[in-house]
Amino acid sequence: MTLTSRPGPPVRDAVSRPEHAPRPRPRPSRLRIRPPGRLRRDRVTEALWGYAFIAPAGLGLAVFYLWPVVRTGYFSLTEWGAFGGHTWTGLDNYRRLLSDPEVGRSLLNTVEYTVLGLVSIPLAIVFAALLNRDGLRGAGIYRTLFFLPVVTMPVAVAMVWRWLYNGDYGLINHLLAQVGIDGPNWVADPDTALFALVVVGIWSSLGYNLVIFLAGMQAIPQDYYDAAAIDGAGPVRQFFRITIPLLSPTAFFVSVISVIGSLQLFDLVYVLAGSGQTARANPAFPRLETVVQLFHDRAFVTNDRGYGAAIVMMLLVLIVALTALQFRLQKRWVHYG
Repeated sequence: MTLTSRPGPPVRDAVSRPEHAPRPRPRPSRLRIRPPGRLRRDRVTEALWGYAFIAPAGLGLAVFYLWPVVRTGYFSLTEWGAFGGHTWTGLDNYRRLLSDPEVGRSLLNTVEYTVLGLVSIPLAIVFAALLNRDGLRGAGIYRTLFFLPVVTMPVAVAMVWRWLYNGDYGLINHLLAQVGIDGPNWVADPDTALFALVVVGIWSSLGYNLVIFLAGMQAIPQDYYDAAAIDGAGPVRQFFRITIPLLSPTAFFVSVISVIGSLQLFDLVYVLAGSGQTARANPAFPRLETVVQLFHDRAFVTNDRGYGAAIVMMLLVLIVALTALQFRLQKRWVHYG
């Protein structure tokens, strides 16, 4: 008798799903998909809120900066009468600029003052490095003394320096006389007038540049100096190999601000040399006259406002061109990181 096995029911895994059991429903996703219309409305709302937040600053920029530039550009194409009113003259004022020797002379003085004034940048770096030394006593007092000229009114600074530069009773000539030197009349001598003006400009801007460089030095990681000291580099080598390269972005910022400020020099010249006929009586005035000084004389002394607007528009183009050139050249010497 042969025993045969009868097929039994199919063996199923205890974990497996029964054959006719309903499939589990997928869990709803936590990410809510917004319809395209709702998404566009949300983006428009966010953009409107962004424009609302920047509207006060943008309005102030447009009213107090952009609109005056546009109006000045329009007035530079007009001629003003002695009692007000103006007539359209086109490019006549700009043609006059090209043939006016006083414009070229004032422009040359301004550029020369700007170039000489850049000496304050390396001086500020050196003084900032000295004040950044560890363990220096009275560092806060030194910083305050350096920064005092920055918070002092430029007219007050110029008045003090005008007394110092006086050829008859000035303090500088008095000190020189003690050692047997007959000092010149600094702001009335064509050979010394521009250099005397540069000294005042450097003295006035040194504190601001020093504070900026000091902040840049304190942002340099100390690990670089520790690694250089382990390799045997001394303080001088660390200064030129670490501090100077890593300060290049700060130096670029300071150079741009310094150039823009120097090209707009007016208050120091106005106090040291005067304006109008008083200034022209000074034999050194041709060496002191700047572009903004010339603009002031033409626009407010001789009432030639159309020509004065053309002068200041020429200065605006010069500032934009030099700033663009600085941004173009900074790729060669500025190191970020």
